[in-house]
Amino acid sequence: MSNRGNIIVISAPSGSGKTSLTNRVLKEVSGLEFSVSHTTRKPRRGERDGAEYSFVSEKEFQEMVRRDSFLEYAQVHGNLYGTSQAFVDAQLAAGNDVILEIDVQGAMKIKEKNPQAVLIFVLPPSLEVLEARLKGRGSDDESVIDRRLQIAKEELKYYRNYQYVIINREIEESLGKLKSIIIAARCGLRRQTEQAEEIIKTFKGS
Repeated sequence: MSNRGNIIVISAPSGSGKTSLTNRVLKEVSGLEFSVSHTTRKPRRGERDGAEYSFVSEKEFQEMVRRDSFLEYAQVHGNLYGTSQAFVDAQLAAGNDVILEIDVQGAMKIKEKNPQAVLIFVLPPSLEVLEARLKGRGSDDESVIDRRLQIAKEELKYYRNYQYVIINREIEESLGKLKSIIIAARCGLRRQTEQAEEIIKTFKGS
């Protein structure tokens, strides 16, 4: 059990930069696997099925719910999102850490089912910066941006339920903090017990 990987949960209001951080850390830290969520929303420009998300119909999603295929699932911005139980279990058993980029609803479900999961909340520096980032995407109209900002205000209330908070002022600084959290989690007692016991055995009888 001690060699099983960690579940790393990253949550943030839309536009806070969590996806950019996740993509960078996946490239720069070995032993990490990204959990591709299933969703009923339509792909955005540049998104590929099976890469950013697995895009499914609502009927397909509900069938997966019926088969108990999700570690967690939730409705966000009017669309359904879910984390594959089978994928996460397989990666953890292989000793890999799994990054879940999910909303606060899903994160709280993960925390309840897996108390040892590492929960990280990414905060924008301010409401003004978040609004500017959302507008800078150029993919949403004003009404969608306004709705995302209102949802962000509600999501921010959950940050105290996370073990770690990263204020994403500058991506390189934030990336360094994210790497440190992941590496620290790998040094935790649960992951190191088996190796520590083997070392202790070498001291016995000396």
